[in-house]
Amino acid sequence: MCGVAGIYHKNKENIVNQQTLKNMVRLLHHRGPDEEGYWIKDNVGLGHARLSIIDLSSGQQPIHNEDKTIWVVFNGEIFNYVELRHELIAQGHSFYTKSDTEVIVHLYEQYGRDFVRYLNGQFAICLWDDRKKELILVRDRVGIVPLYYTEQNKDVIFGSEIKAIIAALDTSPVLNPNSLDQLMTFWSPISPNTLFKDIYEVSPGNMIIFSGKKEVIQYWDWSFSNKDSYLQGTDEELAGTLHDLLIDATKIRLRSDVPVGAYLSGGLDSSVLVSLIHHYSENSLRTFSISFEDKGLDESDYQKEMIEHLSTQHSQIFCKNSDVGAGFLDTIWHTESTILRTAPVPMNILSGLVQKQNYKVVLTGEGSDEVLGGYDIFKETKIRQFWARNKNSQIRPILLKRLYPYLDISKKQGLVYLQNFFGAGLDAPEQNIFSHLPRWQTTAKCKDFFSNDLKSHLSDNAVDLINNTFPEQFSEWESFNKAQYIESKSLMSGYLLCSQGDRMLMKNSVEGRFPFLDHRVIEFANKLDPRVKMKVLNEKYLLKKAMQQYLPKNIVKRYKQPYRAPDIAAFYSGNTPEYVEDMISNAKIADYGYFDPKRVERLIAKIKKGRAIAYKDNMAFVGILSTQLWHLHFIENFNKNFSFNTQLSASIN
Repeated sequence: MCGVAGIYHKNKENIVNQQTLKNMVRLLHHRGPDEEGYWIKDNVGLGHARLSIIDLSSGQQPIHNEDKTIWVVFNGEIFNYVELRHELIAQGHSFYTKSDTEVIVHLYEQYGRDFVRYLNGQFAICLWDDRKKELILVRDRVGIVPLYYTEQNKDVIFGSEIKAIIAALDTSPVLNPNSLDQLMTFWSPISPNTLFKDIYEVSPGNMIIFSGKKEVIQYWDWSFSNKDSYLQGTDEELAGTLHDLLIDATKIRLRSDVPVGAYLSGGLDSSVLVSLIHHYSENSLRTFSISFEDKGLDESDYQKEMIEHLSTQHSQIFCKNSDVGAGFLDTIWHTESTILRTAPVPMNILSGLVQKQNYKVVLTGEGSDEVLGGYDIFKETKIRQFWARNKNSQIRPILLKRLYPYLDISKKQGLVYLQNFFGAGLDAPEQNIFSHLPRWQTTAKCKDFFSNDLKSHLSDNAVDLINNTFPEQFSEWESFNKAQYIESKSLMSGYLLCSQGDRMLMKNSVEGRFPFLDHRVIEFANKLDPRVKMKVLNEKYLLKKAMQQYLPKNIVKRYKQPYRAPDIAAFYSGNTPEYVEDMISNAKIADYGYFDPKRVERLIAKIKKGRAIAYKDNMAFVGILSTQLWHLHFIENFNKNFSFNTQLSASIN
């Protein structure tokens, strides 16, 4: 992937400043270190930082059509560009490059705004139509590739990362309190909000057109079949269809003019992808993994089993707890957001390994759990729906022991914990947000640390707001599908694909590709009866049935282990990094004003006594520290990080 940036002055008399555009692109150098490209015409300017993957010799951006009336900068990949190119040539279009980017301009010429429906890929597209004087911003269906914008004084400023936008601003940005409130409920703000006031993301599956007015078009969304319209067929037939879809989704994501590797965690999803590469492509099998100092987080044994099973050429990197603490400060510069777990840091370490081995592209198994029903939250929803039919039952909640066998529910307090945590919403199991209430209520405890001043600026209830974003047909779906929708639209797109995905990959100039998030795979899975995706409590049943022939039994049958990283232990198991004590000091907490100093002080005392072992303690600490670091990077150090030499270092044509 790459980095894109641009400026559109709605006032035609205002001319785009070349140096400002260059400053914006300069802050995206990590996304595209290979070369830069610019196009400026009066009140419109497009900039691009390139990571060369397709058409290394002539794929420089911006790209134009035959008469140079359509211009595009683009971040991502169009995986079906080969087929689209042939079709467009047959329709009379002429190409001057072999890049996937040029397909976009000709597809737009042919189909207008509907062009995006023909794309199979991951993308952030910025297109200027000089005939209509329209700027079009488009983001891929599920939000793999980021794209942000702001409207200020009749100007539209946009970029792959928010830091590029900030480079074009005259004043320091400020925090949006409601966005922080939403993040500390759902793990990310409700799209299109960001943590920055008046800076927004282009929501997944959306197209925004700027001309005399702003027009937002949602061209795609997750949609599920109803009970009477699920796909019919035997388990074997449905598994065969999924098998064939995954083969093609994987093969087209191997298209590249540079070598492609794959992450291998030892879990089912990455093992499936590596097996498909092995059996259905001629690519050399190059894999990468990470191991942890904390044995409870480590999956090395399963990784070794797959390495031996497929004889992959493998590289592994070891992550100590202290590595996570040391890397957290820089991580927040790249996430540009508060985060509630340290999990992005090891992903940065892993992508750094990929870069050192001179690889630019990796396939990953992200998205399989959301698409094919793999998360524990989907199991919880099933059990809680059953429990809700007799909410006073002392037996039904014990079924949750099958999900969390390490919970000692033989003791009275164990059962009380289950009832208190998972019993949220049992009085109204039909409500749209039933599946996520226990998680959201736990995460929201982070907000107990908010300062009175921040609380006074909160205007809306976060849960009410997200409830209002669901599509009209949402209430007609089965509870399992409702849970899938919520998980995919909040945690996956807002956090997993962003802070833990794109930002940690592109920090090291590595592109991630996600076969399970091919829209054809999603649309097939969304037509399935949920009971085929999760057979009783056997998660990803259909995926296992489709792929078990390629995998060792231990991989297929292993208990699902979610990816985690050390949280509090990363900062307090040895030498605490100097920046931590400074950022959480009473003085700094009071100065930034987001949190209550006394409450934070009590949390830190609890941590230092070794008593902060609860999930909510970990989230609160990481959330507080990351918010403080966010303020440090983007507000306190605004002049330091976003001031540039006004002397042009190079001419821009």
